[in-house]
Amino acid sequence: MPSQKLLISSDLVNIRLDKALATLMPEKSRNNILLLIKEGKITINGKIEKPSYLVKVNDEIEIEEILAKPLDLKSEDLNLNIVYEDDYVAVINKPKGMVVHPGAGINEHTLVNGLLYEMDDLSEINGVLRPGIVHRIDKDTTGLLMVAKNDIAMKSLTEQLKEHKCKREYVALVYGNFENNLGRINAPIKRSKLDRKKMAVDKDGKVAVTNFEVLKRFKDYTLVSCRLETGRTHQIRVHFEYIGHPLVGDKVYGRRKIIGDQGQFLHAKTIGFYHPKDNKWMEFDSELPKYFSDFLKELENE
Repeated sequence: MPSQKLLISSDLVNIRLDKALATLMPEKSRNNILLLIKEGKITINGKIEKPSYLVKVNDEIEIEEILAKPLDLKSEDLNLNIVYEDDYVAVINKPKGMVVHPGAGINEHTLVNGLLYEMDDLSEINGVLRPGIVHRIDKDTTGLLMVAKNDIAMKSLTEQLKEHKCKREYVALVYGNFENNLGRINAPIKRSKLDRKKMAVDKDGKVAVTNFEVLKRFKDYTLVSCRLETGRTHQIRVHFEYIGHPLVGDKVYGRRKIIGDQGQFLHAKTIGFYHPKDNKWMEFDSELPKYFSDFLKELENE
């Protein structure tokens, strides 16, 4: 298989391999580089090294060129709600119950299957099972997602997420009431030591910050707007459980009595980002799904 060879110059000495490669191969994302290292597709002087390896002058780096694998996924007409689309990006309003990408035995009826039907071009930087996927929301969370249609868009949107330049606002219905109208939850999150399928607040976890504002108070519930500074798995659900206000309808982090059969009342309402081509700010908003708004009307009439 063909390969690419690079030689380390003096200006890159004593920095991590992954960072050196990011400088030498600006067309590739950091995740893509880490994946190539992990899979043994990158060698240094004929040896496989860790991403933390400190490069030396005249180290010879060889990168095996991986031919694109054919997507072993079928395209499906899932009637996706495409809010916006151009040659670089798309914004999708994901319905409840739809998994974002294949995995763990699921390879049909995902958002990716629908994207393959709707779009001819999708970035494959994040792998053949996640074409175009910049970020995820949970199966039973509804709302807006960014999609990258080429590698330039993927790198730009991923970097914006990393640098907290994107705007991501959610609406959630939680148990209980708050004294103040504004709040900030700063609590690190990692996989639960007690249940590997769950996440939990843990002092050794990754930094996770959720800002929230009270939108409306009901007798036993509060409607809040949440703005994410970070994007940890299940972040909003974990954070509100942690402060004693779990999301209504959450079968994993909620209370024993489950209201409704729609899953957690959580909707990714607003998303904003700088367009990868012209750096123009773009912002999109969406309405709450019908089951969510109908339940709020019930609460108003109590």
